[in-house]
Amino acid sequence: MADGFERDVYALVRQVPAGRVTTYGAVAKALGKPMGARQVGWVLNNSFKCVPSVPAHRVVNRQGLLTGAVHFPADRPMDEQLKAEGVNIAAGAVVEFERVFWDPNQEL
Repeated sequence: MADGFERDVYALVRQVPAGRVTTYGAVAKALGKPMGARQVGWVLNNSFKCVPSVPAHRVVNRQGLLTGAVHFPADRPMDEQLKAEGVNIAAGAVVEFERVFWDPNQEL
């Protein structure tokens, strides 16, 4: 069972629109934990079996790198999920990161 912070991370990440990405740090800041980016990452590592699903593939590092990709199930690679939503990926990074960045601190 998820604790309060985990539930909040899942709820916020579920709001990231398809075709957009946010960052671990932006999620942490929006939840009142500006130094909690790593904690957000650990929470998302446990999200793959959540119902309803959590689009953890839409969360990248502050430079647009797919640093969490190694934790994704083999049948649901992070880069393929992003590409299916129209996000361009090259060399493990989001192309035009600033254009597709969704900031929960601005949008919510």
